[in-house]
Amino acid sequence: MTELKNVEQELSRFNTRLLAAAAFVLFGFGLLGARLVHLQIVKHEELATQAENNRIAVVPIVPNRGLIVDRNGVVLANNYSAYTLEITPSKAGELEPLIDRLAEVVEIQTRDRKRLKRLLEESKSFESLPIRTKLSDEEVARFTAQRFRFPGVDIKARLFRNYPLGEIGSHLLGYIGRINQAEKEAIEETEDAANYRGTEYIGKLGVEQSYEAELHGQTGFEEVETSAGGRPVRRLKSNPATPGNKVVLSVDIKLQALVERLFGERRGALVALDPRNGEVLAFVSKPTFDPNLFVDGIDHESWKELNESIDKPLLNRALRGTYPPGSTFKPFMAMAALNTGKRSPSQIIYDGGTFQFGNHTFRSHGDTGLGPVDMVRSIVKSSNVYYYSLANELGVDLMHDQLEPFGFGRKTGIDVEGEVTGLLPSTEWKRKAYKKPELQKWYAGETISLGIGQGYNNFTMLQLSSATATLVSGGQRYKPRLVREIEDVTTGERRPMAHAALPPLPLKPEHVELITRALYGVTQEGTSVRSYLGAPYKTGGKTGTAQAVSIRANEKYNAAKLEEHKRDHSLYMAFAPLEAPTIALAIVVENAGFGSEAAAPISRRVFDYVIAGLWPSEEDIALTREGKSGAPVGKQRQASDVPLPGAITILPAVAGASAQKLAQGADAGSAR
Repeated sequence: MTELKNVEQELSRFNTRLLAAAAFVLFGFGLLGARLVHLQIVKHEELATQAENNRIAVVPIVPNRGLIVDRNGVVLANNYSAYTLEITPSKAGELEPLIDRLAEVVEIQTRDRKRLKRLLEESKSFESLPIRTKLSDEEVARFTAQRFRFPGVDIKARLFRNYPLGEIGSHLLGYIGRINQAEKEAIEETEDAANYRGTEYIGKLGVEQSYEAELHGQTGFEEVETSAGGRPVRRLKSNPATPGNKVVLSVDIKLQALVERLFGERRGALVALDPRNGEVLAFVSKPTFDPNLFVDGIDHESWKELNESIDKPLLNRALRGTYPPGSTFKPFMAMAALNTGKRSPSQIIYDGGTFQFGNHTFRSHGDTGLGPVDMVRSIVKSSNVYYYSLANELGVDLMHDQLEPFGFGRKTGIDVEGEVTGLLPSTEWKRKAYKKPELQKWYAGETISLGIGQGYNNFTMLQLSSATATLVSGGQRYKPRLVREIEDVTTGERRPMAHAALPPLPLKPEHVELITRALYGVTQEGTSVRSYLGAPYKTGGKTGTAQAVSIRANEKYNAAKLEEHKRDHSLYMAFAPLEAPTIALAIVVENAGFGSEAAAPISRRVFDYVIAGLWPSEEDIALTREGKSGAPVGKQRQASDVPLPGAITILPAVAGASAQKLAQGADAGSAR
């Protein structure tokens, strides 16, 4: 009985355990079923989308950057495709050993390593960074054969910006460079952020920067099906990139190149405008630099040479260089006197060579007096005493109010970034500029030197040329513009840039006629007569000499005792032809002495080109650099017959098609 009773207990226990196990199994299957229902039904759409995203990669297609051409169709900035060797740091492991092994297959110089190091500091580790650019076909073949040895390293086809003329016009064109972290953050905060996906380069200065939106184009994309390992399998859908628009400048690059040659190794700036519409014909800053150096990332040695040079080749002197205008300021002072009634044209002022104010003596050139002078003679012979006394009569604030509308001491509004305001002083300016009460006070003696364009006066050549254009056009004003029109490369549609006139200055025609007659006299019997001997046209101008450094009171200036960088600047403002001006310019040659010796001769060759269509001989170019320009001594040629070295000219009708074809080729290369 006892044995039978134990069997029943064991069976009971077994059944209990079996039921518990069955319940556990059923519960487990219930959980799996519930999870299956949740994933297959409730989360179906979400998970299906994630799976599709893992299977499909959206790859941006970077657009072909737009061309920049001059007013005659000469290409100043274009693109070409080349292979680059690139490293993705997050996939490459230790970089130094990897680069050492790469150097056995492809030449890698020290500057390439330094550039990569700098890019690493600016970029994220998962970005692809170039270690070598512009590989030859042989180098591509060598690396491809051994690619398996180099994880995280690949060859890509990329578009590179090219400036065919090198240093010519570099300051007005600017350059493109790799997008830095600050620029990335700024782009991400704009509505155009999506359009810069995949873009690594952006305009840095000049037209490249200011017209970035037109030149960049519209980024395309393609959907690529990928394997589990991330390898592309097939292209599903593609939306091609739209190339950037072509930017047509108002600048005549042949004139630009001529002026840069005429400067030679000297420093300075020249801005030439069309007073009828504000178009910039030449925008010169010397010395220049080669913008091609910046496209791949400038090497340390070249950057150091440019950045530390005493000549400051990276300074855009036309836009940002400020100079005392010297005697080029006198015609504007004369106009202020006429407008305010402080002087009549016939009023005589005796020029004895010096002007005494208190215990200070203000001098003329060589202390030589001109005797009795009226307004016209004061400009033709450049009387300092006449304008010392006029400044004293006008006072600083009236001078400011009369001359500020010409654009002195304020930005002209030109269509490139970086313009400075210059300085046209006033009592209000001085109160704001200085903190100490004794420095805030304006002293009457400070006014005197303003009359001849010295003292606090400091302006850019852009401001002086714009003011000259306003003066000779009878008060009509325009904002200077470097870009003439934008051409859509896909449709061929041309969009002219606005040349809306600003409100004109109320200048009386008889006053304008008197000043222009005096400026014509400067070229016939005044300080620039030698430069315009035998000119086949009539022109007007005014020389100027501006102090680069201050000299002690009552001390005479002696250039021979000063270092070259401390000598006076040579300036000239001019226009032509006399009857109906089509060009107005301002020029400064730094530390070159009198305006008649360096600046005026360059203006003669500019007008020979623009008005008479003549190109100077090599002998005349050499003489101009030496300040000996006048009637040509060599045989001049027709400017149209002179080729521009390295230039590429394209016909407007095929420009869009060519750019589109190049863009498609670059896109295909990127996909490879």
